[in-house]
Amino acid sequence: MSVNVDLRVVEPGDDAHLEEAWRLKEDIRTREDVLKQRRGFFTDAYRRSSVHLLFVEDDLAGFAAVRRDGYVLFLAVDPEYRGQGFGERLVERVADDHSTVTCHARTTNEDALSFYDHLGFEIARRIDNYYEDAGDAFYLKRGDTDGIAGRLSEFLHR
Repeated sequence: MSVNVDLRVVEPGDDAHLEEAWRLKEDIRTREDVLKQRRGFFTDAYRRSSVHLLFVEDDLAGFAAVRRDGYVLFLAVDPEYRGQGFGERLVERVADDHSTVTCHARTTNEDALSFYDHLGFEIARRIDNYYEDAGDAFYLKRGDTDGIAGRLSEFLHR
């Protein structure tokens, strides 16, 4: 059976599919205790970003909200669609538009760190107490890598 996968882009200032993205983010937050941003922050960031959305048929399978400088504010893939290359496809789409792609990831989120390592991201620095709940983060970078502290795989295999 063939499945229709559609990539759409919502430009800054537009809130098309905002509610669907919020529901997906909240579902992941509830299940995995990540993506803990408050509604107002999420809404403002979504509206200021270019948002790349992947739909399977009419279901939102994932999205990446990206600033003009290539910083990924949010990357979310519905757990039902993980392992099918959707997250990688979203990051590659961002990389098509930016020579450098950056993001933050919790130091304790091994799934996210493994994913970013697989895509060639490196640790630029560690930031203690980055998140509102005092969680630590790595600032990750892919692209122009001058001054990078080290590969994620080195961290993951310690």
